[in-house]
Amino acid sequence: MSNTFPAASGHWHNRYLLMRHGHSLANQQGLIISTPEHGLAGFGLSSRGREQLDGLLSDWCWAIPARILHSDFRRTTETAARIAQHFGLRCEADTRLRERHFGAFEGEGDHRYAEVWARDARDPAHRHAGVEAVAEVAARMTELIADLEQHHAGETILLVSHGDPLQILLTALEGRELSQHRERDPLAPASVTVL
Repeated sequence: MSNTFPAASGHWHNRYLLMRHGHSLANQQGLIISTPEHGLAGFGLSSRGREQLDGLLSDWCWAIPARILHSDFRRTTETAARIAQHFGLRCEADTRLRERHFGAFEGEGDHRYAEVWARDARDPAHRHAGVEAVAEVAARMTELIADLEQHHAGETILLVSHGDPLQILLTALEGRELSQHRERDPLAPASVTVL
């Protein structure tokens, strides 16, 4: 996939806040939960994740979003819903913000991420063990931004997603090689990154 993106030069029609969901039960248990089968109904926020969001909302230092879009996984839905309730907004699920699918590693310990990331660094198009290719994640995430840029202007839009998809998106928007997505500092749970 080409790493070029029309808005990469900084000429955005909107302001974007990219947020990783709060600490989840999957994080707490050290599990890879990347399929709708497990992620839609289960593995929501942990008590630590709810505390993170309480602190984030009490010290909110970013523009107040006009629109909130989120992955439909439970952990991201709960994160977005808490923010939406705080600001009196509605939130909207968009499947393009879903977790990266980790194929055969689903339900295994999160130490297995390192194996996938090592392959990513060699080939961002790999689909080893049924893993969603980095290039595919980049395509769906940048497609969402392009759609928002086409249909909205002058808004602050909060996108609530997952660590890998957000790191891949940021790498793509910076015009860097997608194989380098793990060279970025990892996004912490409940962190907000401004585009």
